[in-house]
Amino acid sequence: MTTTEPREAAPAGRMWPLYAAGFTTAFGAHGIAANLGGHSDDAVTSLLVLGGLLALYDGAEVLLKPVFGSLADRIGARPVMLGGLVAFALASAAYVVADSPAWLWAARLGQGAAASAFSPSASALVARLNPAARHGRAFGSYGFHKSIGYTLGPLLGGVLVWAGGLRLLFVVLAVLGATVALWAAVAVPHVPPLPKQRQTVVDLARRLADPAFLRPTAALAAATAALSVGVGFLPVSGAAAGLGTVATGAAVSVLAACAAVVQPKAGRALDEGRLGTRAGLTAGLLATAAGLACAMLPGLVGVLLAAALIGAGTGLITPLGFAALAASTPPERLGRTMGSAELGRELGDAGGPLLVAAVASLATLTHGYAALALLIAVGPAVALIKSARNTAENATENAA
Repeated sequence: MTTTEPREAAPAGRMWPLYAAGFTTAFGAHGIAANLGGHSDDAVTSLLVLGGLLALYDGAEVLLKPVFGSLADRIGARPVMLGGLVAFALASAAYVVADSPAWLWAARLGQGAAASAFSPSASALVARLNPAARHGRAFGSYGFHKSIGYTLGPLLGGVLVWAGGLRLLFVVLAVLGATVALWAAVAVPHVPPLPKQRQTVVDLARRLADPAFLRPTAALAAATAALSVGVGFLPVSGAAAGLGTVATGAAVSVLAACAAVVQPKAGRALDEGRLGTRAGLTAGLLATAAGLACAMLPGLVGVLLAAALIGAGTGLITPLGFAALAASTPPERLGRTMGSAELGRELGDAGGPLLVAAVASLATLTHGYAALALLIAVGPAVALIKSARNTAENATENAA
């Protein structure tokens, strides 16, 4: 850690705008996505149009997060975050003013591009403004507020659309983006970019192939895949079991609540040395896989167990994964690392539901859950077998 990095925890006033930025991207993503299907105006005319609108936001993030992460390393994370928040407010306001189907497409694309700028930049600032000894707490709190955004997005977004249509929801998003941008401009200090050695494409490829990057990023992608599947498919399982919308909605809320509650606790345990990164990620992945296995059980019990375990597993993985990435990355390259890791999460967000849906179309939804559970469980199971084998070999050598 260089001398420009903090030795003490950042004051709470500096961190709250970063948490608000995390809330904004989560609320913006799910608040609109969950309510487009029920919008009856000309903007959403078919399932194909709905799918395209949903894909715009995530597609922009997949393409642009690594780009803006690298830009944050070059010019500083704070200006990239502020620019992204302002752009998010402007993209939201554009639809409010125009109120036409074409501008809904443009606004959604603009929001995704803007989130691609301020999301990895905020993650990089969380790491830069806190010492390594508090990264677990910091990322746990950041993840907690993102989870609140994911939880409130569909609910509050639905209320806003019911009260005033999509325009009112976009008004709220525009005000939210502008408010958080102003707050961050006042409260978040300037964190200058750090000098770094020139990196070739080969160096970048080597860095992305490094287990110190791959392991936590793969765990984050797996957690996001399971979370997306839980939110999208557990209501389907509940409906197939004869459960009402209240029960299935409660199950999704249990998932989000467990993820939100576990993240700060996991981060604190990491900082205090009560939980190791590798052990925590392994436990989180196994809990997530167990949750998907529970989704195969019929009735309300299976749905609730699945929601609780998937939420707890993803809540355990998220702060540990980001803290591990921050610990293994030079401060001058945090933006690129966080952007690349966010790309991994976006791929998991898209790939998990696609895998489950593909298997379900060939067999059943139960088989889809099983396929993703096995895929997630393979890595930690192999790691546990190797660890047990190494322990046995060391014990044999010591005895000899």
